[in-house]
Amino acid sequence: MSITIEKVKEALSYVIEPDLKKDVVSLDLVSNIQVEGNRVSFDLQISNPAMHSRKRMEEACEHHLKSKLGAELEVEANVTAMGKAHERKPEHRTMLPGVKHIVAVASGKGGVGKSTVSANLAAGLAKKGYKVGLVDADIYGPSVPAMFDVSQDKPAMIKIEGKEYIKPVESYGVKMLSIGFFSTPDQAVVWRGPMATKALTQLFQDAHWGELDYMVVDLPPGTGDVHLTLVQQIPLSGAVVVSTPQEIALVDVRKALGMFSLPQINVPVLGLVENMAYFTPEELPDHKYYIFGKGGAKDLAVRMDINYLAEIPLVQSIREAGDAGRPAVLQENTPQSKAFEEMVDGVIKRVNQ
Repeated sequence: MSITIEKVKEALSYVIEPDLKKDVVSLDLVSNIQVEGNRVSFDLQISNPAMHSRKRMEEACEHHLKSKLGAELEVEANVTAMGKAHERKPEHRTMLPGVKHIVAVASGKGGVGKSTVSANLAAGLAKKGYKVGLVDADIYGPSVPAMFDVSQDKPAMIKIEGKEYIKPVESYGVKMLSIGFFSTPDQAVVWRGPMATKALTQLFQDAHWGELDYMVVDLPPGTGDVHLTLVQQIPLSGAVVVSTPQEIALVDVRKALGMFSLPQINVPVLGLVENMAYFTPEELPDHKYYIFGKGGAKDLAVRMDINYLAEIPLVQSIREAGDAGRPAVLQENTPQSKAFEEMVDGVIKRVNQ
């Protein structure tokens, strides 16, 4: 029997990737197939980098090839591990395989409007017709439920293939989960790092997110162990960093940028958002007052060769929109909605690049 590349692929289609639960051919994990007489060689990528996992996959490939193409066949399988979670295609992930792009929103310090940016980014993407999810990973200060006017809602449970999953709450076209849904507004979350990390991981692993174009992750302020665990486990497409213009905030922003560039993390920064960039009184619409300094974040973006996504004004209606539970980006033709829409367009452009 003559051996062809197509017959090799057909035999390998019986080999199941144990973590991804699909065959290696349909997952497009087999490449560089070479057939020379009675000898077959190929490259195969798998999810688990452990030596015993690679050995098991070699044995599985050899078994199916010999059973389909002949026991005298010589098989050489070069089995290697896939890259880190954020370097993989969605269908090659063990976590959130149905989500195309995952964007983290971070800041070096608290109080710069990171959650406001996260809420408006998610709502702005949904406004454009994308399927969007939002995870409030700010475990000690969850604010997303209030920003979408769903503080009184509780996630339901849904059973899929015999297993129960958390069903995210939905508002303005955004599916969302937050620790805030599982505690009362006046209840403090007093958890140590490992406990907090485990709870957050459940929001990703134990929830039924379905198919999403974008997932926005509102990270806690700072650069602690929760950040390291999350950005290493979650397959991030990139990060958006939020700052205010003053130097004291920019010092902490540099730390956040440094975190994403660490070798063990290595997540691309999509851009920098300057929040509270200027104040314009309602009675003086042509005047801009730079209360916290002028262009600090923009200058930093230029110096560090980072994309500058948008400058968000310090406007009373943004605060009112957050308090009312309707993100300001959903307003029509206002300076603040235009600023947030510019930010959304910048993120889309950078992710597509």
